[in-house]
Amino acid sequence: MGRTIAVVNQKGGVGKTTTAINLAAAISASEQKVLLVDFDPQGNASTGFGVDKEDGLATIYNFLAGSSTMQECVQTITPTWLSIIPASSDLAGAEVELVNEKEREFFLKRALATIQEDYDLIILDCPPSLGLLTLNCLVAADSIVVPLQCEFLAMEGLSQLLKTVDIVKKKLNPELTIEGVVLTMFSQGEGQNNQVAMEVRSHMGEGVFKTVIPRRFEVSESPSYGKPVVWYDPWSQASWAYFNLAHELLIRKKKDS
Repeated sequence: MGRTIAVVNQKGGVGKTTTAINLAAAISASEQKVLLVDFDPQGNASTGFGVDKEDGLATIYNFLAGSSTMQECVQTITPTWLSIIPASSDLAGAEVELVNEKEREFFLKRALATIQEDYDLIILDCPPSLGLLTLNCLVAADSIVVPLQCEFLAMEGLSQLLKTVDIVKKKLNPELTIEGVVLTMFSQGEGQNNQVAMEVRSHMGEGVFKTVIPRRFEVSESPSYGKPVVWYDPWSQASWAYFNLAHELLIRKKKDS
């Protein structure tokens, strides 16, 4: 049965979705069967792979509404190795609809159980919040990857997220672990970036990935072409960083298995 990793940070604009789609693409290139689940109502992961959310495709919300099975929601991105379950803005109403459901925190976990055996790895792109949708991701996941922008305010958000993870571990998902923190949008020449990186590594130790994702124009440009940067500009500095991050993640996964 495949492992499930949630890419999570309640702060927007930190490279969360960019990390999710590029990890999915890079890991699938190593012939791992990967499913990316877009669980963010903004649907940016779907857009990042060129999925037209207005094309009548079944989304994760359709499963929630009972109009589609999980298998019907899966869209093939590359033959054999990479698929996605897209999201649409309809998912924003899911939190309200789930509130009165019994064991509402386990909706996504139960949904993934119907397809989990088909994949080596499932990656969840979480919403930029700590609401019920993100809670569902934390309950469904085996571990989390936390993209962290190299700025001081991001440190406060990390502390809050780690407290939430501890609560989820104690009450809902005792198996949840932190796969690692990945430093994103890093500019070598900016002193604050270096200082924040040093503080995070001092605090988290080996819990921080060695790979650092640089701030590069091709990263922000690639979604407009419906491609992750590792496809859009595979020889770029940012692409190599994401391939290295995928390699690190696979090594950690192998050690844990």
